[in-house]
Amino acid sequence: MRLTDTLTGELVELPAPPARIGMYVCGPTVYQRAHIGNARPYVVFSWLARWLRHKGYEVTFVHNITDVNDKIYEVAPGHSAERARDATQWYLEDTDGFGLGRPDVVPLATETIPEIVALIEQLVSAGHAYEADGDVYFRVASFESYGRLSGQRPDQVEEQEPNPRKEDPRDFALWKANKPGEDTSWDSPWGRGRPGWHIECSAMAAKHLGPEFWIHGGGLDLVFPHHENERAQSLAVGHPFARVWMHNGLLRFTGEKMSKSVGNVATIQDVLAEWGSEAALLFFMHAHWRKPIDFSPQALDAARSELETFGQAVRRVPVEPPEPESEWERLVDALDDDFNTPKALTILHEWGSLGYVDLLARGLDTFGIHPERPMIFHLSGTVGGKAKVTAELTVIGSAPPQIRALAEERHLARQEKDYLRSDELRTQIAGLGWEIEDEPTGYLLRKKK
Repeated sequence: MRLTDTLTGELVELPAPPARIGMYVCGPTVYQRAHIGNARPYVVFSWLARWLRHKGYEVTFVHNITDVNDKIYEVAPGHSAERARDATQWYLEDTDGFGLGRPDVVPLATETIPEIVALIEQLVSAGHAYEADGDVYFRVASFESYGRLSGQRPDQVEEQEPNPRKEDPRDFALWKANKPGEDTSWDSPWGRGRPGWHIECSAMAAKHLGPEFWIHGGGLDLVFPHHENERAQSLAVGHPFARVWMHNGLLRFTGEKMSKSVGNVATIQDVLAEWGSEAALLFFMHAHWRKPIDFSPQALDAARSELETFGQAVRRVPVEPPEPESEWERLVDALDDDFNTPKALTILHEWGSLGYVDLLARGLDTFGIHPERPMIFHLSGTVGGKAKVTAELTVIGSAPPQIRALAEERHLARQEKDYLRSDELRTQIAGLGWEIEDEPTGYLLRKKK
């Protein structure tokens, strides 16, 4: 298994399974509903964790959430803790909608304050940081290889936070003294305050993965200053830190980076409600993880049509490949070579056209994609001495979890002859853009056209 390292630009070979692979991925700063661009690192690294486990690796996937930050203070003055708590739950609910499962650990910055303070104390003791009027800053000039990750020379690094208290304009905050209007703060050796952005991730990674781990991931926009600063402060206290840095390309809207501040935002919630999780996952497969990907309604419509094509393929009469294992190795080779999802997608389409149904279903399952298959009838007990036939739920158009839950609740209401509740739920489902069709042995869901 080989992955491209941002630091060197070279492919790095992972050790053979069953090696332990720690993976730390920077998550969002939570202050409003997450946009679909926030989903790309979550999806890419969830896929990678699934694939590594399939290969036999022992994976610990850590995906943090930053829940104390200037942006949260600005959006919810006086109520930042409540807003961060709500937005954290929104993010977890929205990413759950992809059906990929949650990372092994989802730490919060606010739950890691003791470790953050201890790490800053180490940096101060080692001469890599200094206190100034309750703030603490990292001394960039003390770290010789600063700028290596982002490709900048230390003497060319632009000032990040104009501040007369800094020894050097390039120095960055590790701890910030509490200011008027900031409603969350903690005690520290330097007075009441809260952590800077970058130190949080160094502390959380060390807490959950140790001083050295294999993969550090995140969006390309985090290379500088966030990951550059993480690397500096961690290595400065003797932590080897990440062996491989992986930065996914950004999601763009009409050719520009999607950004909450710019306003060209489609939320995860909106995208999953409109197109479904599996179409969204297919959309993400089309670009290599290192490359940007352009978001548009047309691109999602195309992904949904592609999902229907796969659905037709898995309903075909299966054809046994001449050499099944050799065919499967084609997919393995594509994913083991820098996790090339576009190449894997091409192979999946070939299998669909050839009728290799079992291989196709197995390959799609790797990415959490399960296109519509025929309704499966099975026996479930007896009624009046006769076998009672029921049917598994068939979803057409990849209904999101919310729709599936409402459909199942309605199905139970009908079984209990609560037809008033059943009709209420049908209306609710219709209001969300879906149709439900009752069958003698179950029901079908369809996206409205």
